Amino acid sequence: MSATLSGTSSRPAETVAQGPGWRALPALMAAVVVLIPMAYLAIRATEVPWSDVVTIVTASRAGEYALNTVVLGLAVSATVLIIGVAIAVGLSRSRISRLRWWLVLSALPLAMPSYLASYGWLVIWPTLSGFGPSWVLLSAVTMPYVVLPTVAALRSVGGEQERVARTLGRGAFQAFLLATWPQIRPAALAGALLTFLYTVSDFGLVAMLRFHTLTWGINAAYSASFDRNQAAVLALLIVLIALVGVLGERRLRGQKKVAIGRLRPVGPALVPWVSKTLFAIMLVPFVIGIVIPMAGLVSRLLQAETRASIDPARLAEATGWTVLVALTAAVTATLIALPIAALAAKYRSRLVSTIESLGYLSHALPGIVVGLALVFLTLGTLPVLYQTLIILVFGYTVLFASKSIGATRSSIESVSGTLIRVARSLGETPFGAWRRVTLPLALPGILVGALLVMVATMKELPATLILRPTGMNTLATELWTKTVAVEYAQAAPYAAILVLVAAIPAMFLAATRSERGEAT
Repeated sequence: MSATLSGTSSRPAETVAQGPGWRALPALMAAVVVLIPMAYLAIRATEVPWSDVVTIVTASRAGEYALNTVVLGLAVSATVLIIGVAIAVGLSRSRISRLRWWLVLSALPLAMPSYLASYGWLVIWPTLSGFGPSWVLLSAVTMPYVVLPTVAALRSVGGEQERVARTLGRGAFQAFLLATWPQIRPAALAGALLTFLYTVSDFGLVAMLRFHTLTWGINAAYSASFDRNQAAVLALLIVLIALVGVLGERRLRGQKKVAIGRLRPVGPALVPWVSKTLFAIMLVPFVIGIVIPMAGLVSRLLQAETRASIDPARLAEATGWTVLVALTAAVTATLIALPIAALAAKYRSRLVSTIESLGYLSHALPGIVVGLALVFLTLGTLPVLYQTLIILVFGYTVLFASKSIGATRSSIESVSGTLIRVARSLGETPFGAWRRVTLPLALPGILVGALLVMVATMKELPATLILRPTGMNTLATELWTKTVAVEYAQAAPYAAILVLVAAIPAMFLAATRSERGEAT
């Protein structure tokens, strides 16, 4: 089936308009599951006297931390949105060979943990600190969140409408804004939202670069006096910021949908100087987020004391645990995200919008808050689960299920309603039509969401430090432990392996994105 370019879905209008009824129940249950730590925060906040809340907000620099968080989140997401869309246009419309390899290159910053990127830069530039470096580094490592889905959208919507606009006298940029941008806007804004949520919840990079955000304040509250009340209030400020971001993205995204089918022409070709400029821009995040940090790591690896300190058995054990928990978390998070994404793809109502928004909120919770909330809950209700793999994987699911929702929703809503009606006319039940038609066609997008969860899980640090079983170490925890102990030479091998292991799903992610829309 060819893709429709009219800007509306071929899904029956009455199916979208009617209420979901009981079908909203699985999605609601999934949203409730991922909001368990947030419920803990709400309980903690209600236990804090109002006078203490006022003191925390006014006397603990919470206002400064909140302002820093908002400014950094807006700056990074706006930068990634503008530059990411430009890079996607360059990748989609430049007449080059081996496009898949360029896509892989653009996806590699996903494999670099933010704290590892800052560590590599600090090796080379020890005095680096503040807002500017935090803004630049976070923009570099989150750029693929916009580039990859926008490339997929551009490859599926084609360029016929833009060509028509050009024949009507519109300039190249104006024709793009009028004809193409409305169709790729949902994918680009979903990536920008993930970038915003990632930025406001980041701890490792801003801590190493000494830029004080709300996550830094939360960590200071726990580390200095184990003040759960102050940390809960600061975490709720992060949740409020995330809620505003989610609602803003929902308003800007609009309801326009694009059906994805056979791969269409990529659109008007770029003039050579524009193509070269965009490719040069594409290399900037790769250089900032991968090349320079890796140069710092390699400089450590080449030192004699580093080679002497390598423990192959310990390194292999940490690698095995990293891969195991990442795969398990990817499966679990995808299963949690699927009912939310399927509901949001099919129905438009206030209830559905609320459920989808709630599914995104948990991603803005810092890992340290999720970890301590789950410790509190397990010790208070199910102590047998304390420091087990079950709770560790559940913590990852809470943190990263939102990464799967956007990709899964877009993939499901792109399935042609005509195919579903044909299946129903041949005697299939609604579930049978979904299983035999929707699920196979949406599977590439679902896989994209699972790969995003895998990459994020491999890089997660605070929740892993708190929730991991005794004696279990991942590459991230080994790296952090040795870095905190100022054992930079011993940390370097774990950092290098972490980048290599995380690069594998990142490359599969790029390959999957490059083939979106190619199904016939």
